[in-house]
Amino acid sequence: MALPRKGARRIVVDGLTHRRRLRHRPTYAQALGWTPGTAAVEHADTPGSTLVVTTAPPHPGNHLGLPAAPIRPAEVAGAVRRALREGWIPVKPGSAFRLDALDDVPPTG
Repeated sequence: MALPRKGARRIVVDGLTHRRRLRHRPTYAQALGWTPGTAAVEHADTPGSTLVVTTAPPHPGNHLGLPAAPIRPAEVAGAVRRALREGWIPVKPGSAFRLDALDDVPPTG
């Protein structure tokens, strides 16, 4: 499933252009702190499989005031690099490739 263009931002990782999207409003479970935030990434020109990255901190819009941190582009780039090493093929159609915890992805770039 392709990401909607509205709200998606461009990110270039190792010469390849991707689009990333962070959910602006938390889901019900994210708002209550039950589940962490997520980010979605796909290849910009030939979208295929979507990378779904689960973040360690809660969604910044949670209703309980839990400490949250924004997901920086360098962290997303690190997650893309890690997913590519682990076998994600962004231009090949298929189910979503899931990657857990941005906190263990070193911000490189």
